[in-house]
Amino acid sequence: MNKKLAAYLPLGWLLAIPVLNVFYGLLNHGGADTAQLITEWDRRIPFMPVFIIPYLIWYPYVFLMFVVFFKKDRRVYYRSLTLTCIGLAVCYGCFYLFQTTLQRPEIGEGGVLNALVGFVYATDAPYNCFPSIHVLTSHIVLKAAFQCNPGKRLKIAAFVVSWMIIASTLLVKQHVLADVAGGILLSELLYYGIGRNLFKDEKKERAAYEC
Repeated sequence: MNKKLAAYLPLGWLLAIPVLNVFYGLLNHGGADTAQLITEWDRRIPFMPVFIIPYLIWYPYVFLMFVVFFKKDRRVYYRSLTLTCIGLAVCYGCFYLFQTTLQRPEIGEGGVLNALVGFVYATDAPYNCFPSIHVLTSHIVLKAAFQCNPGKRLKIAAFVVSWMIIASTLLVKQHVLADVAGGILLSELLYYGIGRNLFKDEKKERAAYEC
C-alpha cells in the first residue's frame, strides 16, 4: 500500500498552482494607471451566460488533465506543469506592471446561469485581464494532450473543452481579444522557448545519437 501511495506523490506538485494563485488575489485591484484593451470587435461579441459553464469547469478540467498526463507520460506531466507555473509567474508580473480592466455587462434577473455569472463577477474583480490565465492554461493543456498520446477520444475532448473555455472568456465578458491573444502567445513562447528542452526522452536521444 505504501508503495502505491508513494507512486502518486509527484501529483503533490499540483499544489504549486493554488499556492501561486495567492498572488492573483493580491494583484486583483485597479489603480490610477489601469488600462483598457477593449476594441470595437470586442463590443460586437455577444454576452452569452450559458458559457459560464465551460468557464467554471476550467479549474477541475486543468487538474483532471494533469492527472491524465501523470498516468500516461510523466515527461509531459512535468513539462506542462513547469510551463504552467512559469506562465503564472509571468502573468502575475504582467498584472503588477501593466494592470488592465474591462467593463462588464448588466446581468439579467433570474435563472441559474445569470446567478452563476453574478457569482463570478462578485468573487473576481474585473482586473488581472492581460494575459488571460484561463487561456494560457487551457492552451498548455491542449498542447500537452497531443504530446502524451492519451487516445483519440481524449484528444478530441481536450480540443473541444479547451477551446470552449477559451471562447467562454470572451462570451461571459471576463476578457477581451487582446487577453486571449496574449494567453495563447505566452503559451507558445513558453513551449518553444523552454518546453521543448524540458524532460527530454533520454532513450530516444541516445538511440538517435547511436544511429
